[in-house]
Amino acid sequence: MKKRNKIIYWATTAFLAFGMLAGGVQQLLQIGGYVDIFNQLGYPKYLMSILGFWKILGVIAILVPKSSLLKEWAYAGFFFVMSGAAASHVSAGQAFTEAIPSLILLVMTITSWYFRPSDRRINLSNR
Repeated sequence: MKKRNKIIYWATTAFLAFGMLAGGVQQLLQIGGYVDIFNQLGYPKYLMSILGFWKILGVIAILVPKSSLLKEWAYAGFFFVMSGAAASHVSAGQAFTEAIPSLILLVMTITSWYFRPSDRRINLSNR
């Protein structure tokens, strides 16, 4: 892996992990501005705990070595949650700026996934 790709991977993965972990903890504990956001979007409050729990587990899956299949699931989960969050803000008629944090984490998810090292990918050549 080229040094440039490794830097891109770790920079985006660190940003992604920090963002998802911070949001996940706040959602799990139902603190911070997330309660207001969920109320504005019309989602039930209990959904915050579910999303927060899975975000924290997803961060662990992405950072721990090996477990390539689990990493793929975590990246997919992050993709669905962040694209869904952005769509929710837009669909609720909120200003586009409300969707920007979700879109940033969506871009970080895609970039981290794309630049992940070969030892963090599923090896399909054995099938």
